[in-house]
Amino acid sequence: MSDLKTVHLALPAATADLRQLEIGSVAYLSGRLFTGREGVYKRAVEDGLGMPADKDALGTANFHCSPAASIAPDGSYKVGAVTATASFRFAKWLGGFFKLSGCNVIIGKGGMTSETYRQFFVPNNAIYLTTVGYGTGALLGRGIKRVAGVYWLEELGLAQAVWVLDVENFGPFLVESDLDGNSLFERENKKIVPGLEKLYAGTQPATLRRYGETDDKTEEVI
Repeated sequence: MSDLKTVHLALPAATADLRQLEIGSVAYLSGRLFTGREGVYKRAVEDGLGMPADKDALGTANFHCSPAASIAPDGSYKVGAVTATASFRFAKWLGGFFKLSGCNVIIGKGGMTSETYRQFFVPNNAIYLTTVGYGTGALLGRGIKRVAGVYWLEELGLAQAVWVLDVENFGPFLVESDLDGNSLFERENKKIVPGLEKLYAGTQPATLRRYGETDDKTEEVI
């Protein structure tokens, strides 16, 4: 990553700071963020319960992840690692979620589509950061300085609860979308897809594959 532009973003992030982010840059975060998976989005938006606390308590950056959280005998909490989860599953709740949370930074795995960015992120001056690959949960955990709070623990359990984390040099992440709704993944896919047919020429279809996968190489996720 030495050839990539690196930025250090303070949270909560100002719109002017987000405007400086270029897709493909490496980002490290310092400040406050909170975790939120499907259970949180459904409870807040679909079930109409709203956020469990205001944005001053939660922060305005939301991480789609499963935290490796534990409760010590003295009742204190520890989050040692955080593993991102795929963000495409959250798209149906984003309109309501942005209104309720006031978030302008969403972190997760795999990104969303530029259509989703332009429909929901752009009007809310928000950007998306993606993890750089698998196996980075413990690396990211090094940037967690303390658990500032936890909400909906009884209702949703350890993995789905809202964990509020104070972080420092938390990363690395890639800037997948900017304030104009451009997508790093879509930009790079346009470069790669035209050469896929030639690359796979003469190869046999996969003998084993997961349900729902396609043999059409132009539809692969890169």
